[in-house]
Amino acid sequence: MATFRNLAERSFSSESIPSSELGGDMITEFVITAGEQPKRLDIFLVGRERDTSRSALQRLIELGRIRVNDQVVKPSHKIKPGDRVTMDVPKPEPLSMKGEAIPLEVLFEDESLLVLNKPPGIVVHPAPGNWSGTLVNALLHHFQTSGGTISTIGGKERPGLVHRLDKETSGVMVITKTDTAHRALAAQFKLHTITRVYEALVWGVPKKGRGVIDLAIGRDSKDRKKFSSRTTSPKESVTEYVVTRRYGKVAAHVLLYPQTGRTHQLRVHLTSLGHPILGDRTYGGNKVMVLEDIEIPRVMLHARTLGFTHPTSATREEFTRPFPPDMERVVHAFEGLMVPRDRVPAGAACVTSADEEQC
Repeated sequence: MATFRNLAERSFSSESIPSSELGGDMITEFVITAGEQPKRLDIFLVGRERDTSRSALQRLIELGRIRVNDQVVKPSHKIKPGDRVTMDVPKPEPLSMKGEAIPLEVLFEDESLLVLNKPPGIVVHPAPGNWSGTLVNALLHHFQTSGGTISTIGGKERPGLVHRLDKETSGVMVITKTDTAHRALAAQFKLHTITRVYEALVWGVPKKGRGVIDLAIGRDSKDRKKFSSRTTSPKESVTEYVVTRRYGKVAAHVLLYPQTGRTHQLRVHLTSLGHPILGDRTYGGNKVMVLEDIEIPRVMLHARTLGFTHPTSATREEFTRPFPPDMERVVHAFEGLMVPRDRVPAGAACVTSADEEQC
């Protein structure tokens, strides 16, 4: 329980509130009451701010927009009775988002959902520093011009989204157009009946041609921008991989079958094998940015296949798109340097995935 007072309802002069806190920001302050059990700040706020995702709250905490006793803290900070929490919510720019004429590669669309091939380099939903130019902005424009609808369950910042891909990851995504479709697909992600196949180009060549990576991960305890097994809150994370092509000892092409959907899971799991994804400076460092004088333009990860049961017709749908031109160019460059080694025999069955984050 918490008692609170909306400071935005009080009148302040510019002297009493710094100018950075004026102009429409909502400033809320509340005190943790007696009887509240100690728990992480972000977890406590998720229960209180039910319309805001945990990841969004964590971003606000890390930006200093949410403070405890006027101190900037980490999302893992343990709150206790008597603590005063101040929430300085940014201006509501993302809540009045406008559609933007950003091209979309639509693979399928009906009255319930839309399936698209996301290009690399576009952020899926608005967040601090990315209020415009996102996939959501493109979707709003698409539906505004086509007369379609979009699910509202994800809130005004994440309409229609039941899963996500990182900015640099390309590939197949499904968008829900009705709340009924949203609930149905969200349940499939939760029940692990969604089929997902990713492909990646990795640094070096794994010793085993196929295997399963079972490594619990969470937000890194020392670097809050990364995820790893060095964490205070590990979550079960499982990925099956198959090496499909080897480029000497320099690099390899792998298919990935995630059985869980943790943030950065594929990137962290491949790094744990000693084979980070090419272009992933965060987890692989500078060595994965240039190989044999070949520059790697971005994280070489592509969501190749997405399969699910249609929420209205109950038919099984599956969509596959090959990796985009930038990955193709890197592959051709490797092939120009050397003849690929053994191709792993086909026939690896696609396993079902688990829930996304939510990415």
